[in-house]
Amino acid sequence: MAQVKRIVVIGGSAAGPKAAARARRMDEDAEITIIQKDADLSMASCGYPYYVGGVFDDRRMLLSTPAGVVRDPNFFMNAKNIAAKTETEAISIDRVGKTVGCKNRRTGETESLTYDKLIIATGATPRLPPVPGINLAGVTTLQSMQDADYLRAIRDERKIKKAVVVGGGLIGVETCEAMELAGIKITIIELLPQLLTFLDWEMAKLVENHVRSRNADVITESGVAAFLGENGRLTAVKLQNGTELPCELAVVAIGVTPNTKLAREAGLHIGKAGGISVDAFMQTSDPDIYAVGDCVEVPHLITGNKVLAPLGDLANLQGRVAGENAMVGNVATFPGTIQTGICKVFDYAAGSTGLSEKMALQAGFEEIECAINASPDKPGFMGAKMLITKLVVEKSSGRILGAQCVGPGDVSKQLAQWAMAIKGRLTVEDMVNADLPYAPPFSLAIDHAIATAHIIENKLKGRMRGITAAEVKKKIENGEKPFLLDTRGPDEYEEMRLGIGEALIPMGVLRKRLHELPQDKDAEIICFCKISLRGYEAARLLEGKGWRNAKVLEGGIMAWPFAREK
Repeated sequence: MAQVKRIVVIGGSAAGPKAAARARRMDEDAEITIIQKDADLSMASCGYPYYVGGVFDDRRMLLSTPAGVVRDPNFFMNAKNIAAKTETEAISIDRVGKTVGCKNRRTGETESLTYDKLIIATGATPRLPPVPGINLAGVTTLQSMQDADYLRAIRDERKIKKAVVVGGGLIGVETCEAMELAGIKITIIELLPQLLTFLDWEMAKLVENHVRSRNADVITESGVAAFLGENGRLTAVKLQNGTELPCELAVVAIGVTPNTKLAREAGLHIGKAGGISVDAFMQTSDPDIYAVGDCVEVPHLITGNKVLAPLGDLANLQGRVAGENAMVGNVATFPGTIQTGICKVFDYAAGSTGLSEKMALQAGFEEIECAINASPDKPGFMGAKMLITKLVVEKSSGRILGAQCVGPGDVSKQLAQWAMAIKGRLTVEDMVNADLPYAPPFSLAIDHAIATAHIIENKLKGRMRGITAAEVKKKIENGEKPFLLDTRGPDEYEEMRLGIGEALIPMGVLRKRLHELPQDKDAEIICFCKISLRGYEAARLLEGKGWRNAKVLEGGIMAWPFAREK
């Protein structure tokens, strides 16, 4: 009779339970045990901000299967024959004896579990700024179910009026929305010059503008010097410039650090990025130990560098690979990540996949081309919403390196398309004729993604000279005076305009009013409209009439991240 295989999984959030479940599907007879430090299992941690914000009220939904069954120890035993030990902490790994030392956090009792294969899914710990007052009541994170319960109780009590979110990343922005939905006045503090650092500045600025439009304040390029309090409770956040922001709550969301202590003490190799080193099989430096989730580092598929990628979807994918390999041998692989991410920002969305322009330059891609496209996600008669995409490609090959998308339209669809294009190493040429599903309820006849590819193809072939909003703004601040040509109609102009000295000549009459343009054929003329489709047409017209320096303001007025006249 074959020996029963023993699998021990340390960690019961996302990657761990997925690994255990996959292992069970590979072998019905194996002994599988999950060790979970907290009381809850298999938590949908990415749903915490929406529970806090009141999008749904039943806490159990964060812990339930799609069929509504709570994933507690009874569920794991009855449905999967997996023993889940909650409120039990793994305190040591003996690689020679192949045992895991555990301690029950309720009773203090210890035990030793023997394994044939071990899977480490210890997750990550929130970073906390090393400043005075960090332990005051009212200073919290949003990393655990306990954090979510605490913030949800604050939301339900409706007593707190002002709060500060420290950190403008994914969790910080999502927490801002959750608190605003609770009627709390929010200020986001970000040490860097922008929110959402996976975006380039001009894209992040559009998100910041939207956050501000929802009555939240944003302070960038300023860190926290101290949390101030009275009688042990938070009363204000003091910034490094001396400003004090009165508040009763501060949510710290400045990132996470991989939990590698247990692995490090066991002598497993820790990589340069700070996570547990694993290969494509999710195997550590010990062939009998696998590691998955937020505690590991994995290859970036474009740069080749090892990166931390603490995202719930990747944790599940890695868990599936490790669970299969631990049970049947190394047959499944997780090749790496292109770090695709998205977040909801009130009625806006923002996300990216692959490399931003800044990241591409840092990675050594010297010859890159970028394009910004602002256009609707579907026809106007189907309730169109705006999308703004920035695409980054390698000039020499046309290979797509990255895409960012923001706006109230269907951002998720756009990012999914670009993520698969990047993963498949597709080029601009591949995308300009992409065969995507079309019907008016879902997209334009030329989908926003394909239109974005058309714009960058025009730039690569020299048929369009683009200029970004930031470049235009800098020219104006430096005293340069390009001719700014707004090609919209008078009604559009009265409703919304930049107010930077532009001249209004509608596209429909431009051919008759060419004499109003600078007659020097080398004069810089920057053409635009609401989304710069007419701006592009105007630039082509001017080039056809002999002007040699006609440019298109990419994304038009909708992608202008600075203040407008109205």
